[in-house]
Amino acid sequence: MSLGRVLLCIIFPPLAVLDKGCGSILIVTLLTCCGWVPGVIGALVVNNAEEK
Repeated sequence: MSLGRVLLCIIFPPLAVLDKGCGSILIVTLLTCCGWVPGVIGALVVNNAEEK
């Protein structure tokens, strides 16, 4: 995962998972609405899981 993607996950989590599919966007958006930290963690997990 690149540094730009990590920074995007921290700054605006739903935008970081935009290319991962509709389900990922929905999950990360709901987590971000519940709190910023869960959204960041969710975005990092989704981005890291897709790279392997």
